[in-house]
Amino acid sequence: MAEIERLQGLAAVSSAQARVLVLGSMPGAISLQQQQYYAHPRNGFWPIMANLAGFPADLAYSERLTALLDAGVAIWDVIGHCQRQGSLDTAIKNEQVNDFASFFSQHPKLQVIAFNGAKAAQSFKRHVLPLQIVPTEIALINLPSTSPAYAALSLQEKLKQWQQLKSFIY
Repeated sequence: MAEIERLQGLAAVSSAQARVLVLGSMPGAISLQQQQYYAHPRNGFWPIMANLAGFPADLAYSERLTALLDAGVAIWDVIGHCQRQGSLDTAIKNEQVNDFASFFSQHPKLQVIAFNGAKAAQSFKRHVLPLQIVPTEIALINLPSTSPAYAALSLQEKLKQWQQLKSFIY
């Protein structure tokens, strides 16, 4: 049996001015291949964030990142390295989390961490919260995954729940 490939996630997209940190679990195969967050064409992340932050969802990737940063939103993943075949969170093994101690020290204006799906929240609570490095003033919000693999809610139903972030943007 072949060994499962060890994957490395993407670097954080952030600025010191970020008030919102959206955390996924680990980028899917298409995102890793393209080195772009939420690159799967059916992922609802970009349409949802475009709606919340008021930018066109069809902007070029670099322009969408700039629009998010301008809105005070950072994006990253809980898991920095793992083993996984395919793109499903349920296939993640041997996860290692990113360096959140450094991240929090470099982002003093953070007000909220929004988890894009249950796996991101679960991994953060299991591996990061016990380190007692999360500033107490930061709110933690669980949101439904924007992944097309999470089909229990429509994009509109997901957007309704993601509206909780609106008060932190801009």
